[in-house]
Amino acid sequence: MHNKLYLYTLNTYTIKKTLTLLILALINVVAFAQCNGRYQTEIFSSVTTTTVNYSDVYTDNFHEMDIYTPDGDTETNRPVILYAHGGSFFGGDKSSIDCVDFCTAFAKKGYVVASVNYRLVSLLNIVNFLSNTDVQYEEVLKATLDIKAAVRFFRKDFANGDAYGVDPNTIFVGGYSAGAVAAIHLAYLDNVSDFPTTPFDIQAVANSLGGIEGDAGNLGYPSTVSGIISFAGGINDLSWIDANDEPIVSCQGDQDSTVNYNCGPGLGNPSVLTLCGAGKIHPIADSLGIINDALIFAGTGHLWAESGNFDPQFIQALDFTTDFLFPLLPCYNTTAITEINSTQRKLLKITDVLGRTAKVIKNTPLFYIYDDGTVEKQVIIN
Repeated sequence: MHNKLYLYTLNTYTIKKTLTLLILALINVVAFAQCNGRYQTEIFSSVTTTTVNYSDVYTDNFHEMDIYTPDGDTETNRPVILYAHGGSFFGGDKSSIDCVDFCTAFAKKGYVVASVNYRLVSLLNIVNFLSNTDVQYEEVLKATLDIKAAVRFFRKDFANGDAYGVDPNTIFVGGYSAGAVAAIHLAYLDNVSDFPTTPFDIQAVANSLGGIEGDAGNLGYPSTVSGIISFAGGINDLSWIDANDEPIVSCQGDQDSTVNYNCGPGLGNPSVLTLCGAGKIHPIADSLGIINDALIFAGTGHLWAESGNFDPQFIQALDFTTDFLFPLLPCYNTTAITEINSTQRKLLKITDVLGRTAKVIKNTPLFYIYDDGTVEKQVIIN
């Protein structure tokens, strides 16, 4: 008798699980159609690159970006990704091989993608930079605020003719190493008051650079983003992560000590500010209900992304990021599957856009899966 009961329970669970998986698979199929086959595979064979100065304050190489658009594309409402190069905030350029390969791959999938330069530490000031945490805060802030101006560039351009055919409400920001560090801080630093005032008054430093929006221009347009892509990036203070923060996808080696996979000084140098990587960020994101996922390379250090497509792990990271971003796109989230004849029904589970069981979270798209086969997408606005 006990065996029969056990088998019945198991079969019921299996049926429900299978139904859930089939419904989620159907959502993906319909979403793919809703997105016209875009954003998951490379549907364009070539791209065009246009170099622009994104600041209306500064005119220099530090404030240039290369914008990649797919050739032959007629869509005019495309999501945007900004990708920032690595180089420890004193080196690197938008033409780095990982930048070119990342931007080309996502542009071929239908995105508008920009490889962004930002202010770097002067070669004459590197020793001072590596020795003084107040200088490090200032230089990282400059880079972060520059990328904010680049985000605003696309919204300003949209309001003045939309030369690049973008969706101004769907802009992602990311990068490798220092670029990823800047991207995370762009999204997760909410106020100047988040910064410390001792032993150095970093709030005063931030205010001298134009406050939380910075001094690189395009003011009057928001710098908010829809999500973060972190290739070997980290955050200085884990307390800056809160429940209202943006989705984040990380790809990092668990032996990374340049941007520590857990927490440790940047570059492995005790004089450099602490950075906490994917090993610490994602458990916190899970606990707060932030949409997130991480691809961890076992036994790998920091340099896997430097060679772009020449490193299989970089290609794996591109595919992982593609799968993470797709459910966040508006074309995916317009999908709804309902069954008109449903009367009384029982809620089986609630999942997030990645198919994971979730609690009710405000301001976050969730799927409510019922026993009659109905799936409803709901967003509870705070």
